[in-house]
Amino acid sequence: MPLFITFEGGEGCGKSFQSKTLFRKLERLAIPSILIHEPGGTLLGERVRKLLKQASDISISPLTELLLFNASRSQLVGEVIQASLKKGQAVICDRFADSTIAYQHYGRGLDLQLVHEVNRIASQGCRPDVTFLLDAPPEIGLSRKRPDAQDRFEQEDLDFHRKVRAGFLKMAAQEPDRWVVIDSTLSRSKIAGVVWKRVERLFSN
Repeated sequence: MPLFITFEGGEGCGKSFQSKTLFRKLERLAIPSILIHEPGGTLLGERVRKLLKQASDISISPLTELLLFNASRSQLVGEVIQASLKKGQAVICDRFADSTIAYQHYGRGLDLQLVHEVNRIASQGCRPDVTFLLDAPPEIGLSRKRPDAQDRFEQEDLDFHRKVRAGFLKMAAQEPDRWVVIDSTLSRSKIAGVVWKRVERLFSN
């Protein structure tokens, strides 16, 4: 069944672990699926990812961030997501357009309509069937990261990360039918159970 499933949340929330856990479960059940991440998932996207997350020797403005994230997204949608959904695969994506709203609008302060419009163009009509928000105070999430291995976003101050978290929670409240908010301080197995309960319901519809 062609489901588009996304995982969102702040730094260190555990979304990458949970997206991989869900993918492995679908594999065990012989349900055709793919696991991808943003930015990345294509040759172009992986190069953009390095610029956005690891480049410490160049300055990247908020508007440039917005455009780079969406350049990677446009390539990923056109090259991978649309083709996979057409083949009937479930697509599990670690971050998608909601992250851009949280980080570039709520975090960086870019105009919301601008962010929405650029996201709309790059997403090419792709919209998640369900989005899991793994939520925790940023102090907890950041404490899970090694200080010597932090990327550009993890190095931002706590105020930035609090704005990002508030943005995610606001979006989830505005679309409760799509979003599932999960306390990411719960055990990994409990979180995986909540995720699977919702996904299993979608497959049975």
